[in-house]
Amino acid sequence: MAENHADFIVLGAGPGGYASAFRAADLGRKVVLVDPRTTLGGVCLNEGCIPSKALLHAAEVIRESQEIGAWGIALSKPKVDLDALRAKKDGIVAQLTGGLSGLARRRKVEVVRGTAVFTGENSLDIDGAAWSFDQAVIAVGSAPIQLPGWPEDDRIWDSTAALELREIPKRLTIVGGGIIGLEMATVYSALGAQVTVIELADQIAPGADAEAVRILHAALEQQGITLHTATRVVSVKAMKAALTLTCEGAFEGEIKADAAIQAVGRRSNGPRVKPEAAGVEADERGIIPVDPSCRTNRPHIFAIGDVTGNPMLAHRATHQGHVAAEVATGHAAALDTDLIPSVAYTSPELAWAGMTQAQAEARGIKHKVTSFPWAASGRNLSSGGGDGLTKLVYCPDTHRLLGATLIGNNAGELLAECVVAMEMGATLEDIAFSVHAHPTVSETVAFAAERAMGTLTDL
Repeated sequence: MAENHADFIVLGAGPGGYASAFRAADLGRKVVLVDPRTTLGGVCLNEGCIPSKALLHAAEVIRESQEIGAWGIALSKPKVDLDALRAKKDGIVAQLTGGLSGLARRRKVEVVRGTAVFTGENSLDIDGAAWSFDQAVIAVGSAPIQLPGWPEDDRIWDSTAALELREIPKRLTIVGGGIIGLEMATVYSALGAQVTVIELADQIAPGADAEAVRILHAALEQQGITLHTATRVVSVKAMKAALTLTCEGAFEGEIKADAAIQAVGRRSNGPRVKPEAAGVEADERGIIPVDPSCRTNRPHIFAIGDVTGNPMLAHRATHQGHVAAEVATGHAAALDTDLIPSVAYTSPELAWAGMTQAQAEARGIKHKVTSFPWAASGRNLSSGGGDGLTKLVYCPDTHRLLGATLIGNNAGELLAECVVAMEMGATLEDIAFSVHAHPTVSETVAFAAERAMGTLTDL
């Protein structure tokens, strides 16, 4: 007999895990939440989404203080107290993790500190203690991918180490031009580092709309960030004076760096819990396949978040967590992940959801495209915004929205309107005839719809 028993047990206390645990508790289940950390929130809250956004806010304030001179307002050059900035970031994380602990207590969710591994279809080992369970949710997230062949050196960081804010290197090279790499470039460039980004694909932010990415590319270069696309790092040498990265492709040569960040993606932590011991199937990358109700091939075991594959985003994990808890409690629930929004919190922000123009073309889906430039937005210009774009992909027959991409200040906030429109099957007419406040940047969504309808008067 097991020493302990759980009615509903969740492995991992990240955004998906705690959301699943709390939802199940609200539905009347007796819940156990297992995580090796001393705080709840997982990677996202402790060393990912939240600390990075705190640093990105600081970077934006620095950048705005430098640009406000063109408005006739003279400010002295910002002085960065690295210890104080680090403490502020850590304080925000502590405030939020403390709040989660309070929510767990009020819901009577039992939190177990430890590392869990399956030992059978209905059994677990948690740091040497035997547990049995009726239903389980695997929500153990992912970890940064480590590039092979790199030397062991304290100057080589992953995204977690980068957010520790150990120092501001004079020369920083970031390998990987996806969302994480570009956000780190935005932070460290504003703090004074000479930043170089190396991306293997033909564009930064691979998978995002190419027209919008060109705007972001130009903006980052204007901020002093060097971008090398279609370029591969073939070797790295760690010398006392500096790291030397040898590159081939569109850029051929060596890059000297005082620190380097590996930002080439994340790998599922699924294998860490030994799902095979419970008969749960996983592929060679550790990804656990699930159905729309988040069930694995074992009906009483669910999987959510990064362990289920792309997109590896906290908000997807949260919604999957709710679905798993509801299905496990006898409710009908499912999640279609086609409309999961993505946001790069760069300067400017790049946000998208649904199909891009290139994806629609590749899939042979009948579509048309409409857009509105932010250079014609009074709110954008009067708020100090630069080049930007709202771009909509729609069905020419039904006028229903198929996809949306926005680039500009606070694009991530504006994207929500487009996601709701797509979820509801809204048409261009629905969007255009909904009165948007003036002056706002949200008007650009309506203006793009009006442009497709031939009724736009603002261009």
